[in-house]
Amino acid sequence: MQETPSTRAFIAAAPVLFVLMWATGFVVARLSAPHADPLTFLAIRFPIAGLCFAAIAFALHAPWPGTRPALHASVAGAFLHGGYLGPVYWAVAHGMPAGVSALIVGLQPLMTAVLAAWIVKEAISLRHWLGLAVGIAGVALVVAPKLQVGFAGGITPVTTAVNVLGALSISFGTVYQKRFVTALNLASGGAWQYVGATLAVLIPALLMEEFRFDGSFNAWFAMAWSVIVLSLGAITLLMLLIRLGDVGRVSSLIFLVPGVSALMAYWLFGERLNLVQIAGMAVCAGAVLIVTRRRPRPA
Repeated sequence: MQETPSTRAFIAAAPVLFVLMWATGFVVARLSAPHADPLTFLAIRFPIAGLCFAAIAFALHAPWPGTRPALHASVAGAFLHGGYLGPVYWAVAHGMPAGVSALIVGLQPLMTAVLAAWIVKEAISLRHWLGLAVGIAGVALVVAPKLQVGFAGGITPVTTAVNVLGALSISFGTVYQKRFVTALNLASGGAWQYVGATLAVLIPALLMEEFRFDGSFNAWFAMAWSVIVLSLGAITLLMLLIRLGDVGRVSSLIFLVPGVSALMAYWLFGERLNLVQIAGMAVCAGAVLIVTRRRPRPA
């Protein structure tokens, strides 16, 4: 991307815009939950998003990847979208508060740093492990006060573990994207990503759900927002940010999302966090800062 004043302005504004857009994803999961089965919702959303990307690619005469790059894009999409959002939507549909779900996924930069050391050969140090330990402690502070034993809805060991699975998936997908997919066109590559994402949620939806989608205003509003703002807008921004910066720096933006999501969920749904949970969010934010802050260069 050529450096121009408009390009520099975009690069400066993109992280803030990305955080605001990304934070709405957890709110949409909460909004859609009463109206559609979670995996079913995504199994409808992802093909629509893929067709939108394909239409953009054809309109712009974008080059289409060969078989091997297309396969890489599909694998990346399966982890970045399907393996990430499937668990998150499932957990929120089963009572996990949107803000808490965002917080657990907020550990993604810590997981990404470890995975990037293995796959992309980015440096990892003691502070990465320290940050991971502090982050886990922060999540414990948020989850523990309202943890329910058993399989009932809410913050349970099952919904927490499923959310962690989603965080691991997007972490791996982010690194895989950086390693194998950054050279692809965003439109045509994005279309192939949603092929992988669709398969990742469609198969378990067929096995576990009844394909419930009630067609209400809230259901369609959540779908439209998911496709236009999240799948097209936020994901394109994420791919651009991954392409423009190192994986650890890009993923550090995620640490801002839990607080923004919690405020949105409080305003829209009345979801509340007690003082201990708010302190846990602060601890998690500190943990991510430990990992992602840049040390000053020696004079």
